[in-house]
Amino acid sequence: MSEMLKGVLAVSGQGGLFKLVSQAKNSIIVESLLDGKRMPAYATSRISALEDISIFTEEADVKLADVFKNISDKENGGASISHKVSAKELKAYFSEILPDYDQDRVYVSDMKKVIMWYNLLQEKELLNFDAVEAKTEEKED
Repeated sequence: MSEMLKGVLAVSGQGGLFKLVSQAKNSIIVESLLDGKRMPAYATSRISALEDISIFTEEADVKLADVFKNISDKENGGASISHKVSAKELKAYFSEILPDYDQDRVYVSDMKKVIMWYNLLQEKELLNFDAVEAKTEEKED
């Protein structure tokens, strides 16, 4: 399922998400999903690929794509709650989508990012769980 998030990046210090466009000599070129502007991202910036991010739970880490799938299932493919709601509401919502998340290691700021990223990807129609599931079924056959 993480193929869906391939090439989608979070760059520390920059709002929103970015799509990997190309490789430059000492940086990568990324394009903002918010406004479509391109910019270089240097090695000094903390760059995280969404496909590599996991959320801590009591048992094992859960891939971000699986968390997004849980949100999508809960919201019937629609938008999630706002990331600007109170901390109490965020924790309650997170308990619904990932009941065994590690409450000591998953901070409200992390929850806000997950919700904000989900809503942005959903708005840009970059979350296509049906296509991913179809590919998985083809591989199994």
